[in-house]
Amino acid sequence: MSVLNEKTAWRLAAGGAAILAAVLARKALKSAWRMWMDSDPPDDPADPAVSWKEAVAWTAVTGAVVGVARLLATRAAASGFRRVTGHVPPA
Repeated sequence: MSVLNEKTAWRLAAGGAAILAAVLARKALKSAWRMWMDSDPPDDPADPAVSWKEAVAWTAVTGAVVGVARLLATRAAASGFRRVTGHVPPA
């Protein structure tokens, strides 16, 4: 596989894994929020009708969980790439 094809394959794999992880993490967070808070999470935390406490909590939890999920997915994709190609993904 040429270097250009490897870079393209890596970008597609890493990007796809990160997007999928973010979508699944947000879906899981929404379910968890509903269970713990007995209400839906805010659609727009910047909306003045949303309390500061709720807006900050939702934003902080979402940012942390989605960030970690994307990191784990990208590392898993890198591990798979290494198994398939025999070397680490291109920079």
